[in-house]
Amino acid sequence: MADRDSARRTIALWLIATAAMTLLMVVIGGITRLTQSGLSITEWQPIEGVLPPLSAAAWQQAFERYQKIPEYQQIHFGMTLDQFKSIFFWEYVHRLVGRATGTVAIVCAIVACWRTERRDWPRHIAVPVLVLLQGVLGWYMVVSGLSVRTSVSQYRLTAHLATALFLYGYCIWQAASLLADDRMAAPRSFRRAAWGVLGLVCVTVLAGGLTAGTKAGLVYNTFPLMDGRLVPTGYFAESPWWLNPFENVTAVQFDHRVLAMTTLAAILGLFLWSLRLDLARRVRRSIGVLAGLAALQVTLGISTLLWAVPVPLAAAHQTGAVLLLTAALVSVHGLRPVAAAAPAAREDARAVPAG
Repeated sequence: MADRDSARRTIALWLIATAAMTLLMVVIGGITRLTQSGLSITEWQPIEGVLPPLSAAAWQQAFERYQKIPEYQQIHFGMTLDQFKSIFFWEYVHRLVGRATGTVAIVCAIVACWRTERRDWPRHIAVPVLVLLQGVLGWYMVVSGLSVRTSVSQYRLTAHLATALFLYGYCIWQAASLLADDRMAAPRSFRRAAWGVLGLVCVTVLAGGLTAGTKAGLVYNTFPLMDGRLVPTGYFAESPWWLNPFENVTAVQFDHRVLAMTTLAAILGLFLWSLRLDLARRVRRSIGVLAGLAALQVTLGISTLLWAVPVPLAAAHQTGAVLLLTAALVSVHGLRPVAAAAPAAREDARAVPAG
């Protein structure tokens, strides 16, 4: 029994470490995008690319490859080699952290499979598979900006972000399942509302990916009005109309605003509801943390918009999004019903004080 508990704790720590490294990748990836560094490395060399250019000739070759793409020719034309090195740094660090995350995921998955039964292996193997998928999508995203565009596709960027968040959420959920000793009972309607809030958080974060990919945060830098109106006039400027939420910067930013405020209202409503229910203190505390993070995230988002997306604020806003997702996941996880006990037994267990 002790060996089994030790194995569960070890695997949980691995999952938490992988989640932390994924969070670091998301944050560095955001800085890479904000500093226009993401296209500075024009080749994908998973093994050879571990080391940066180590000689003057190697640096010159890397710079010459960058000079062939539209971003340099139309945006960074005339950039010096030293300036190129500064943007190369962020993309190199981003890829290096990705490689480190993959290495940790593969090695630890092997150890986890060795210490657990075969029926548990798919859950462990899923982690390095998701990391690999994340790397492939990352390169697929970069390719979209190497030939015609001066930036990457917002669709591929959002898919890249979605995969990272799924990997992160999967690790957090599995770790919580290994570490949690119990689940707190709650009314079915409240659990469904909590799942709805989690869905809203996910959709809002992905809408933020579209906002970043289209650079929609660089326009309409006022709040709550957009060009003096609550609903901007240019929402349906694109044709066909259904492209507007994905390609029209006015619509993209407006949608993200509406989703953010809707998510905040839903989370605050869930928190107020929790105060009226006989919930365990741990559950109410987790929902309180969720509400606090939601308010902070909206504040960061508005500040980022008003100051026209400065890198520190934008990076903090992106970090806040992942932390908000974490709080939503933990809150929902804690409300899962205990399948082994009948509903009446669960209510009795909550009503009788321990000891």
